[in-house]
Amino acid sequence: MIYDDKVRIVMVEDDLGHSKLIEKNLRRSGIMNDLVHFDNGRAVLEYFFSHQQNKDFHDRTLILLDLNLPEIDGFEVLESLKGDERTKKIPIIILTTTSNPKEIDRCYDLGCNIYITKPVDYQNFSEALSKLGMMLAVVKIPSAEGNS
Repeated sequence: MIYDDKVRIVMVEDDLGHSKLIEKNLRRSGIMNDLVHFDNGRAVLEYFFSHQQNKDFHDRTLILLDLNLPEIDGFEVLESLKGDERTKKIPIIILTTTSNPKEIDRCYDLGCNIYITKPVDYQNFSEALSKLGMMLAVVKIPSAEGNS
């Protein structure tokens, strides 16, 4: 199962072990897309908003976003991306250890598309990522043409 290779996956995860595990399990699921990794919120916002001169830059992108990030947290990243016309249609999957119902509601209120709680147990975490990979293999991503 190969995912549309034109889709860029942006992973925002400050825990190096988690980021390696996420990538490993996505690859095992047949997801071979370009994967761009950031370990803090400020860097990912700079990545998206420093390329504003290129109207196609945000085309065919999907974001895996942790909430517990240094510098700028995931809530602020989510709010910034969903609040800007250039990036509001980018699908954002929250992938975090936080299972507080108020925080889940807050993420959906801010515009996240999917909220996934990372299991604490390694085996369960790997299984959850494998299922995420299967889902990503069939999901459709909006193009920049709809972002005008």
